[in-house]
Amino acid sequence: MKQSPQMQRIQQNMRPGVITLEGFLGKDERNLSDILEEDNATVQRLGLSHESIARRMEELKDQGAAGLGEFIEVPPHFEVKVESVRGKLPCPFEHPGIYPKTNITCNNLRTGKSLLYTDMHIHLIGSHGFYEGKGSLYRLEPEDLADILEVE
Repeated sequence: MKQSPQMQRIQQNMRPGVITLEGFLGKDERNLSDILEEDNATVQRLGLSHESIARRMEELKDQGAAGLGEFIEVPPHFEVKVESVRGKLPCPFEHPGIYPKTNITCNNLRTGKSLLYTDMHIHLIGSHGFYEGKGSLYRLEPEDLADILEVE
């Protein structure tokens, strides 16, 4: 798919060394438009929305914050740890705002599965439908989020 000049500029923001050391695209060489389109199709196939996934991520983060950097049980069967890391990051989509570097670890005790996500992920998914490129160190698969976080 042909990509607009604006999307081309945003994709440049996602390259290694621009906003983060590793960047947001990993080894994915597709146009950003194609990455977004494929993930959007997956989320639609799951019967979900990017906003519902981001809301669930935020909800678990908010409940886990009570643990003050330690794991805390979150009903019905989750264990969540929220760790703040120094610094903040701008959105690569040039969206206003700066996002804190916060790592959220969520363990689903029923399934034994876990994942790590950040405040930036919550924003990128909820506002832009972006889960990072294939091969990115921090790529989140929509299916994994739906399964592990039990998004409805």
